[in-house]
Parts: sequence; C-alpha cells; structure tokens
Amino acid sequence: MWRHVAPEFERDHRVVLFDLPGSGEADASTYDTIRHGRLEGYRDDIIALLDELDLHAVVLVGHSVSAMIAVLVQIARPDLVERLVLVTPSARYLNDVDYVGGFGEADIDELLDLMSRNHLGWQDPLAALVAGSDSSAVKDELERVFCRTRPEIAAEFAAVTFRGDNRADLPHVSAPTLVLQSREDSVAPLTAGLYVKEAVPDCAFEILETRGHCPQLSVPHETAAAIRRYLDVSVNSRTA
Repeated sequence: MWRHVAPEFERDHRVVLFDLPGSGEADASTYDTIRHGRLEGYRDDIIALLDELDLHAVVLVGHSVSAMIAVLVQIARPDLVERLVLVTPSARYLNDVDYVGGFGEADIDELLDLMSRNHLGWQDPLAALVAGSDSSAVKDELERVFCRTRPEIAAEFAAVTFRGDNRADLPHVSAPTLVLQSREDSVAPLTAGLYVKEAVPDCAFEILETRGHCPQLSVPHETAAAIRRYLDVSVNSRTA
C-alpha cells in the first residue's frame, strides 16, 4: 500500500514496512483472536518490532485505524516515537453526541452482518466505500487485498476498527503530529480528522485534494510531499 510513497524517504531514512498480523504477507500464526481483539494487541506488536530492530525516535506513519494504533504506541513508549504521521485517522467511526464520525450504529451493524454471513460478497462494496474515488485501479487493488484476508479475521478486525473509541487517548500524545486528511472521505470524514487535530496537543493538519480513504494510493506523490514538508519543518525547528 505504501510502495508509491516509501521510496521518497529511502534516500535519507531507514524505512521499515510491515503487515499487521492477519493481513498481507504476515505469518498467519501471528494472529491471535484474543490478543488482536483490541488495538492494544497491535500496539504491542509494533513495540516488539521496534525493540527487536533496536529503533528509537522513529517517525511512525499510520493509516486509518493504524493511525490510532500508532497513537497507542507513542503513548505507551514515547522513547520509541519522535513524531507521528496520521493519514486519514479517525478516533471513532460511529457518530456520537456532538461528534460526527461518519457512521450510524445501523451502518456498522449492516456491514459487520454482511461480512459474517457472506464471505464472498462484502469485498466489492467495502472496497468501493474505502476507495471513494473515480479510480477503478484503487478500488480493484483494495478488493484484491480484502480477498486475500481470511474472512473470519477480516470480520474481527472490522469489528475492532468500527466499534472502537480512542478519543480519550488523543490528549495524551506527547510527540509532534501531522494529520493528513482527504478532502472527501466517506470512511473518515473531515470532521473526524479535525477532531484528531484539535485533541492532539502539538498537531499540524493538511488537507489532500483527493477523494477516498487511501491517499497513499490515489495521490501518492502529494502524500509523500506533504510528509516531506512536515519532516523538513520539524528538523528546521529543532535546529533553529
């Protein structure tokens, strides 16, 4: 998912890419229903990875629900994370009193019911929702990714994602943070991105002129450029 963005940073950073347990090319044995029934399980996986690689003061980039996993990593181990880049984040996908997350309870119930009872029928509508753009290539790639995920894991991960609420965690972030928000995103609307921006103490915010939830696929060059600008400003501010 990051193949169009990561090369931009390889010339002056060590870039580490990984698949979450249960997804992509991750060893199937690494997924545990109980451990990964909460985002804290994924948090602990990333902490273990950074410790194993002896990495400190990293720039941790997280997309979508992985943005909240990154937040949890930074709060738990601030020594590991120097800066956060949160791409189309949402601290809560469900609407709440005075909060617009983008989904009603019935919307989530319908999606999770579809995923649990129709293992071959949910990938296309979910890919269309996430892609949210005129690019059929983005939708097709997302659908292929979803089809490679074991149906029971996909359903469990969707439940953890869409029923989660990490709003209370945001004020505890102590690292400088960049939020990158798609102009039009049906999964994490502008209201969700602005909520993260306002709740995180030291947070920059930039809108990417694209539709959909995956700007690293729809506008990869603009995504890379925005991250680069943020990193350059951060370096300059520390050395000034």
